[in-house]
Amino acid sequence: MDLLQPALGLFTISFLIFIIVFLILKKFAWKPILSTLKERETSISDSIAAAERVKEEMAQMKAEHEHVLAEAKAERSKILKEAKEAKDQIIGEAKTQAQAEAKKIINEAYTAIENQKMAALTDVKNQVGRLVIEVAEKVLRKELSDKSAQEQFIKQQAESIKLN
Repeated sequence: MDLLQPALGLFTISFLIFIIVFLILKKFAWKPILSTLKERETSISDSIAAAERVKEEMAQMKAEHEHVLAEAKAERSKILKEAKEAKDQIIGEAKTQAQAEAKKIINEAYTAIENQKMAALTDVKNQVGRLVIEVAEKVLRKELSDKSAQEQFIKQQAESIKLN
């Protein structure tokens, strides 16, 4: 049972050695260890604060990025809408212009046809007039004794004349 109970001398020497080591550590090592721990604690808290700031900045940048992206999408939609409206307007103007040009060409064609028709009618009238004058001249030149011979001659002249 001697092993279970420490001797008073061994206990006293161990306690004195502990106190001497404690005082030496307190004088030479305790302040540097505490200052190192304090520096470590400060650097960890600064790192945590910096990480929080970076996290907040990243969240702010993400929000700004999403805002810019939303604005870019809205701008793209606006530009596409304006481009579509411009396209529709240009197509409408082109159709209107084409219809006006077609009406103008059709009116000019009708006018040209009417002019040609009038010229043809005038030409036909002139030819008929010339033919009538020629027939009248031939009738007057030939002196016919009776009326039946005169009618026979007019019929013969009418058949011999060919209209163009």
